[in-house]
Amino acid sequence: MGSGSGSGAGSGPVGVALVGAGVISAQYLRTLSGFADVRVVAVADIDVARAEAAARAHDVPLAGDTATVLAAPEVELVVNLTVPSAHVEVGLAALRAGKHLYGEKPLALRPDEAEKLLAEAAQRGLLVGCAPDTFMGAGLQSALRAVAAGHIGVPVAASTAVRSLGPERWHPSPAFFYQPGAGPLFDLGPYHLTSLVALFGSVGQVAASARQARAERVDGAGRPIPVEVPTHVSALLDFTSGPAATSVLSWDSARPHLHFEVTGTEGTLAVPDPNTFAGPLRVRRNGADDWAELPVRGRTDGRGLGVVDLARAIRSGGAPRASGALALHVLQIMTAVTDSASRGAFVRPPALAVQPEPLPVDWDPAPRTL
Repeated sequence: MGSGSGSGAGSGPVGVALVGAGVISAQYLRTLSGFADVRVVAVADIDVARAEAAARAHDVPLAGDTATVLAAPEVELVVNLTVPSAHVEVGLAALRAGKHLYGEKPLALRPDEAEKLLAEAAQRGLLVGCAPDTFMGAGLQSALRAVAAGHIGVPVAASTAVRSLGPERWHPSPAFFYQPGAGPLFDLGPYHLTSLVALFGSVGQVAASARQARAERVDGAGRPIPVEVPTHVSALLDFTSGPAATSVLSWDSARPHLHFEVTGTEGTLAVPDPNTFAGPLRVRRNGADDWAELPVRGRTDGRGLGVVDLARAIRSGGAPRASGALALHVLQIMTAVTDSASRGAFVRPPALAVQPEPLPVDWDPAPRTL
């Protein structure tokens, strides 16, 4: 059985199972293998052969379907890497099997589904975390420290943008990116929005517009992909702490472009790509002729830092930084963006105090042994 408690139950490495052995699973497996706090004990997939291949490649002892893996007593924490439409079903199954849960983003397709997950976990004394955990990497944590240290004075506004021609250019099975729960807003938005919430706290109101360039796309094998979601989204976010931000998320641009800046009363901070863990980090102070580099310190391991942080919360108590509550607020923001674009009016998501604790500057210079 799982530990059934988020406050110090058990000892030694936390037994982790990955459910979903697709493209992203290799990154998690690489990162988690570098920490003594966790031990990947199982991999599951709807395609059992694919689960077995991933398990062999990373010396994981158990592979099978989801039911087999959830029944394994050594599994305490499930990392849900399934497609967005399966996040709630698999997440609830994990919680009902007594396992803590860490999900890929988004936590659910709708806020009420996410709330159901969190309520189930609370009832069972289990913890929930959710990607993205990129804000825990060296680049974003160094940006948080730079703002807190006053490098740009009082934050006033931020602007973020990510534009390209879409994931069919690189992903072997891209159809799910154009289904509900994905699109650039739900696929790329969590990186930018989670980083903005880490910087500024809760969003108080949202205004947005959205467009769909075409009803069908084509994957690398020439197969048609029906498009069921907007592919270009522009959002204005007002934070309850004062700053405002604009975000553009598009899969309709022939010019790939990434942008993330925070403007303050004394200068502007150029923030690293929020879909990565490293730098560079630059500041341009008022009156300066050019950008200056700022130091970047912290972990750059890749996806999985949030799983490690959750595992430590399982053993030691406290709340994980990449928490279910944070993911719920980001989902509420994205839902408000969708609603605003549809209604042509400001929408207010529920304001939650979910701003995660910054990591200490020397957080884990080397993996520790429990």
